[in-house]
Amino acid sequence: MFTEHEIAAMVELPAINQAVFEARKAFTQKEAKYMEISEHDFLSLIMMTPTVGISLADGSIGFMEEMALNKKARKMSKGGFILSKDPVSDAMRFLIKNFSHWEVPFYDIIRLCMEQTFSLEEVNQKQKAIVQDNAYSFSLACMQMPYMFIKFMSAVFIKGESDIITEKKVSKVEMEKIKFIAEKLGLAEGTFFQLLLSTFKIK
Repeated sequence: MFTEHEIAAMVELPAINQAVFEARKAFTQKEAKYMEISEHDFLSLIMMTPTVGISLADGSIGFMEEMALNKKARKMSKGGFILSKDPVSDAMRFLIKNFSHWEVPFYDIIRLCMEQTFSLEEVNQKQKAIVQDNAYSFSLACMQMPYMFIKFMSAVFIKGESDIITEKKVSKVEMEKIKFIAEKLGLAEGTFFQLLLSTFKIK
């Protein structure tokens, strides 16, 4: 997942800042008119969207899932997870209420963040190397890919405290949601994503 400092660095980039500003304005006007939330914390909320979507795939969010989501939110919020009242966790309640409306627009912003923070050309070159070398393991592929690419893959597709490399159990509908998110982010056809899928096991 992302740290508070990585979110702070991303929101400084003009294209990202503008997209987040416009999305925050639209979200607060439609969902929570009196909610005060900074661009930093709103970008953190946007980054929570994929894991919220995966958690909602079964129809509802269980208590343990809610705890994991709040913990993840607090680690990205400005000021870290020591806040007694976390603005990202508060905003996430409004996101969950009307998730279908905001899901795809927020994925578009995540895709913009990827384009702004790492080289897609470098990623594609690394993925070609994986295809050419059948001996590549997923763990080795993780070490070879750009740092921010791995951070995005972990933040987007990993719900809790699991490491990106370790085996993760998901339901069938959660797996379908993971694939849907990958499609929206332009990651589904990549060799790395296919390797990542092999670390998920249907429970």
